[in-house]
Amino acid sequence: MDKVKIGITIGDMNGIGPEVIIKALAGNPITQHIIPIIYGSSKVMAYHKNIVKNVDFGFSTISDANNAYRNKPNVLNCWNEEVNIELGAITEQGGKFAHIALDRVAEDAKNGLIDAIVTAPIHKKAMQLAGFQHPGHTEFLTEKFDTKNSLMMMVSDTLRVALVTNHEPLFSLKEKITLDRIKTKLKLLNRTLRQDFGIEKPTMAVLGLNPHAGDDGAIGDEEEKLIRPVIIEAKKNGILAMGPYPADGFFGSSNFKKVDGILAMYHDQGLVPFKALSFGSGVNYTAGLPVVRTSPDHGTAYDLAGRNSADPGSMRSAINLAVDLVRNKKVHNEIHANPLKRRKEKTLSGPQ
Repeated sequence: MDKVKIGITIGDMNGIGPEVIIKALAGNPITQHIIPIIYGSSKVMAYHKNIVKNVDFGFSTISDANNAYRNKPNVLNCWNEEVNIELGAITEQGGKFAHIALDRVAEDAKNGLIDAIVTAPIHKKAMQLAGFQHPGHTEFLTEKFDTKNSLMMMVSDTLRVALVTNHEPLFSLKEKITLDRIKTKLKLLNRTLRQDFGIEKPTMAVLGLNPHAGDDGAIGDEEEKLIRPVIIEAKKNGILAMGPYPADGFFGSSNFKKVDGILAMYHDQGLVPFKALSFGSGVNYTAGLPVVRTSPDHGTAYDLAGRNSADPGSMRSAINLAVDLVRNKKVHNEIHANPLKRRKEKTLSGPQ
């Protein structure tokens, strides 16, 4: 199979993004199957390479993804200005150059020059200082690719948690969580599990919004008015959705191990248990885009910047998952474009 061309943004140069990229690519067998292109600056990467000790990491400098070397990491220079790296600091420059790299990788993905995007962490305050108008990567890429609906998912070996709302303040949830939005996100989760993860008939758990999933209306009626009707309709349409479940009991009883995907109503409801169970190996995946996009499940970790102590596990997982998703999508598209091949696959796999 052809090598997968992965565009990796350096994120905030004052954080641990460049460090975990270097560590994730150095000595990783996955580099035999990918063409990594790091979007940022060769000077910035060289600076961070000097911090990371005893790691064999060489790279070639390029200005165009079409000219990427196949057998070594590439650094694509997205700017020529001199930069002032201030490790551990929130700066306008940190946000500015993270935005430039992100915009360039998105343009190259839109033009078919790369197969997937992996984004190193950005700091929201630094991005705001630089005039970035989006809450995060997910919202920026959704707009950039003119995608009507995307889905923020957190993925590990044992968990797939998707969100109805992403980076929304709690006080705005009442307006943001609607029946139509829940329905749209559930359908997208079902499609993603089938197309991207290769699960033919995925089972999904839907969490309630209120404590104890409303306790039959005693602590809120959103479960009965908004969530349960979506689940009932989904089942009628052949989608295997269950719930709504109280979030605390669902994760506390290990029921999460029995389903293929979980739909949470808001950010912390899904990400707190996910990170408690999978931090360091989890991956943020933006489903619904025309290109695969993943990222580590951690932030800029300014307190660790420059200390050569950042764990590259989540970045390594993000790169590996991006490769898997690109290949899964390709197989799915080939099978569904060829009905004869699809029937053959079902015959070989036995009874469903």
